[in-house]
Amino acid sequence: MESRLLVLLLTVPLALGLAGCGRHRVAAVDADEPPVIEPRVERREVDVADIDTENFELGVFAGQISVEDFGVNTVGGVRFAYHVTEGFFVEAAAGRADTEPTSFERLSGAAQLLTDSEREYTYYNVSLGYNILPGETFIGRNRAMNMALYVIGGVGSTKFAGDDRFTLNFGMGMRLLPLDWLAVHADVRDHIMDLDVLGSQKTVHNLEAHVGVTFFF
Repeated sequence: MESRLLVLLLTVPLALGLAGCGRHRVAAVDADEPPVIEPRVERREVDVADIDTENFELGVFAGQISVEDFGVNTVGGVRFAYHVTEGFFVEAAAGRADTEPTSFERLSGAAQLLTDSEREYTYYNVSLGYNILPGETFIGRNRAMNMALYVIGGVGSTKFAGDDRFTLNFGMGMRLLPLDWLAVHADVRDHIMDLDVLGSQKTVHNLEAHVGVTFFF
């Protein structure tokens, strides 16, 4: 029994000493030898999108406007917009068209209801717009352009038939940006006002469709 106890007491310190030596040898090997795996991360060159951060937009437009009782006429104008946020923008627009004679004047042969200067249809609007579907559109496989669908509405004044008439307008449009400083627009608007040229006052809807270009600055 005493011999077994003596053997056990001698074996434990010896085993601990050998374990310590093994750890030192492993540490020495790890310190001297290079790592088995050397990670190499190849950096990519990323092209940052060159998107214009300017908030002002100025441009021109042209199209057709249907003035109730006075035919479909060519309209042209200018627009100026300020983008308050990514969603909301404020727009001021002015347009002009020369209207046609009414069907009553053409068929009856009677005297003209309006003079040439009174047939000029000129409007000024201040409107608030909101981008409802901002995103991208793809032209082919390798070309993408920023675009947005928006709704817009506001108030203004229309000079027609010798008088200035309070006008409401609302509609929708699409803005496409082929370049970071250039936008192409397509809009449909309804201009609502009271008109009393034909003897009785009524509310008329003058529908307008136009396309245009604007420049950011």
